[in-house]
Amino acid sequence: MADGDAHARARFTAMTEATEDDWAAVMKCARAHARQLPDRLIAHLELLRGDDGGFAVDRLEHCLQTATRAHRAGEEVEYVVCALVHDVGDILGPAQHAEIGATILQPYVTEAHHWMMQQHGIFQGYYFFHHIGLDRDMREQYRGHPHFELTAKFCHLYDQTAFDPAYDSMPLEAFAPMLRQVLARPRQSIYLRET
Repeated sequence: MADGDAHARARFTAMTEATEDDWAAVMKCARAHARQLPDRLIAHLELLRGDDGGFAVDRLEHCLQTATRAHRAGEEVEYVVCALVHDVGDILGPAQHAEIGATILQPYVTEAHHWMMQQHGIFQGYYFFHHIGLDRDMREQYRGHPHFELTAKFCHLYDQTAFDPAYDSMPLEAFAPMLRQVLARPRQSIYLRET
C-alpha cells in the first residue's frame, strides 16, 4: 500500500499483467463499492427533487408517491423498491428512462419485476399517449405476455395516480432500509460464483 492510500491497489497497467494479489485488492474495493449502491441510488433520486417537468409534483415526489402507494397497499418490499426507482432514469435518459431504472435493478429483482420496470413507460402511455399524438394502445403488442397484467396493474394503481400535491408520501429515508435489503446481493450477475 502506497503512502496516503486508504487501501491496497492493483499494480498492473494491463490486465494481462495482473496477479491474484492485484485482483484481491480490486475485489475488496468492488465489494465496498457494491455496498454503497443504495446510498448512490438515494443520491441520484435526490436529483429528481425540484424537477417537475410541468407536472403538479416534482419527479422525486412522483417516485415517493408511487412507492408509498405500493407499500401502503401491502406490496412486497422488492415491488416497493421497483416503484421507488422506476423513474430514476429521467435525469440521464429521458428518452429511455424506464430501461435505465430497470437495468440498475435487474441483477437484484425477479424477471417479472425487471420486465415491469422496463416496460412501464409504454404501459403508462395508455393514460396519455392519445393526448400527444401517440397510440395509447402501444402496450397491446405485449398482450399475452406473462407480465402484462402485473405491469398494467402497477401503472393503473400506483404510477398514473402519483401526481397529487396533497398526498402524504413517506420520506425518501423511509425507503433506505428497503433499498438496502433488495440491493444486499445480486440474484444474477456474471460476477457471481456458482455455488
